[in-house]
Amino acid sequence: MSALLAALSTAVFPALAHDGVAAVALRMLTGVFLAGVYPVGMKLTASWAPPEVRGRAFGLLVGALTLGSAVPHLIRVAEHLAWPAVMYGAAAIATAGAVLARLTIRVGPGYESRPQALQPSYAFRMFAERRPRLANLGYFGHMWELYAFWTWLPSFITASQLSRNGSADGRVSLLAFAAIGLAGVVGCLVGGWAADRVGRAPTAIAALAVSGSCCLLSPLFFGGTLAVLAVFLLVWGAAVIADSGVFSTALSESVDSHLAGTALTAQTAVGFSLTVATIHLVPVLAALGSWRTAFVVLAAGPLVGCLAMLRFHAIPTQRPVA
Repeated sequence: MSALLAALSTAVFPALAHDGVAAVALRMLTGVFLAGVYPVGMKLTASWAPPEVRGRAFGLLVGALTLGSAVPHLIRVAEHLAWPAVMYGAAAIATAGAVLARLTIRVGPGYESRPQALQPSYAFRMFAERRPRLANLGYFGHMWELYAFWTWLPSFITASQLSRNGSADGRVSLLAFAAIGLAGVVGCLVGGWAADRVGRAPTAIAALAVSGSCCLLSPLFFGGTLAVLAVFLLVWGAAVIADSGVFSTALSESVDSHLAGTALTAQTAVGFSLTVATIHLVPVLAALGSWRTAFVVLAAGPLVGCLAMLRFHAIPTQRPVA
């Protein structure tokens, strides 16, 4: 139902968004409905995946989110399409997701079948517990970078092409899709596999270190040849999302299982809210300086995330008890 309502609010956007108020309201509705897809999907994934493969399972889930987030860029590659066609295409794919969810998704054997009293206060209380707090801080550092990078990547590529050639072409959308979607899926799958093989914290630290370094190095690649820029962005696109599923896995294993849904929802709610700051900050920095240096500020997030996960790694692993 959440996916279907998100599709509906996207499909009616071209017809109803006649002014800024209506446009923002419809996008907010889309966000509300998608909140019923992603956190619930993580809870369902945790119900199917035992600890020894949970990193790969969350990596697959986040990979699906990543590829879906990038698909509108692929639709946009067809330059003759007006922007409403992109909205309709996204709505159609979301509708297909709703149909698949209705026909195929079931709760896994790890689900707490006995009735549980709701504990919404745990969304706040978990920050008093050290392991969940550190896992959340790592995730927040990750989110500081992720959506600002995804949102403004086409603008960064366009400005880079204009700086070098004086013009930009249709390859902007294609490169954005490749860096966000294709490289992102690879990063998620590798990150999930590494989380199960070498550990949650080391995998998250490695991904944060690479993506944070890309933030700092981005001015050097700005204005370079499209081929060199593409290689750099593919590496960045893989690293920037490789740890997302790792944080979800780490948090789900740091709280009692029947509170995992509340914990994961609170984690994503705060994390996505944090992205509002950097999504607005990056274009301000670009206007004050240039797009060459606009992404450097995003490195602060991976730095904080690395420090949090280093401390997380130092805590002896133990399963929480009810």
